[in-house]
Amino acid sequence: MILRRVIATFIIAFVLGAGGTALLLHSKPESTTTHAQTESPTTAPPAADDSPDDKNGDNNWPDNGDSPEQVLYAQSERMRKALDKVTSRVPGRANLYLIAFAGDGEENVFRNEAEFVVHQFIERFDAAGHTVLLVNNPATLESTPLASLTNLETAVDDIAQKMDPDQDVLLVFLTSHGTRDHVLYVNMDPLPFDQIGPDDLADVFDGAHIRNKVVVISACYSGGFIDALKDDNSMVITAARADRASFGCGTDSDITDFGRAFFVEGLNHNDSFVGAFNVAKSLIDAWETKDGDEHSYPQISTTPKIENVLRNWRNSIHVGPPVPFAPVSKSPDSDALTALR
Repeated sequence: MILRRVIATFIIAFVLGAGGTALLLHSKPESTTTHAQTESPTTAPPAADDSPDDKNGDNNWPDNGDSPEQVLYAQSERMRKALDKVTSRVPGRANLYLIAFAGDGEENVFRNEAEFVVHQFIERFDAAGHTVLLVNNPATLESTPLASLTNLETAVDDIAQKMDPDQDVLLVFLTSHGTRDHVLYVNMDPLPFDQIGPDDLADVFDGAHIRNKVVVISACYSGGFIDALKDDNSMVITAARADRASFGCGTDSDITDFGRAFFVEGLNHNDSFVGAFNVAKSLIDAWETKDGDEHSYPQISTTPKIENVLRNWRNSIHVGPPVPFAPVSKSPDSDALTALR
């Protein structure tokens, strides 16, 4: 499947070129107006912030920096370097591996959230050498593999070869916009990306024969992924019910409401995913009540088997202190928004 996607992608890029590829631009899904609370799907994407790591003018991409074709061509090498850094499992104990996926390149909030989760698991949950970061953002094009379905599948396949299927667990965190018909938005215009539906994500895990997994999805309507992903050895956590939006993204946000509630508050003060979820659910309910929003109703699907695997993992590591959240790319209004919480 990976080879077919790669071949198809390069054919499109070669034939259409950077100019023709622009015809493939996807408009932002309709549901993102409620998730971002700031934009209409018909408006032009906002300009990215001038972050310190934008030394090559990548925030003006594709006008500056590598061409879309060059970016696509570089993905094989980007992934090779990223996966070469993933070390073998530590013997004699349960290991956790993490893949963080920031899907929408138009908003820094998703990059901030994914990078924080990687940092948190390295510092607090002993995951050094066991993380992979996939990001769509103009400022990271030359340093980090893209958040595409192909790269996600490549990362899962590689990690599956390193895991002990009985003891180890794979945590996959995906953050982006989501649609009413349960599609995760994947965007780095003008690149022609596949969008990710529930069956697409399930196929990634099934193809790699991943047994023990935790999937956390921060997106509108993300509860629609649960049925396709749940089984006896899996925990699935979503920011919203299948028929509800979630909140806190957009160009004025540093982290989504769910990301702040589950990771920054929940997992910084719990060593249990279920405990962190309960904290997050309570916080989000209070925030949405205060703001007069329609409740998102975060969801969890879990089983005794996966909770036992996670318990064994927690008992085999030293849990570090809480990791404060600091956005890599900061929006001008973020301090005021954070204070409102």
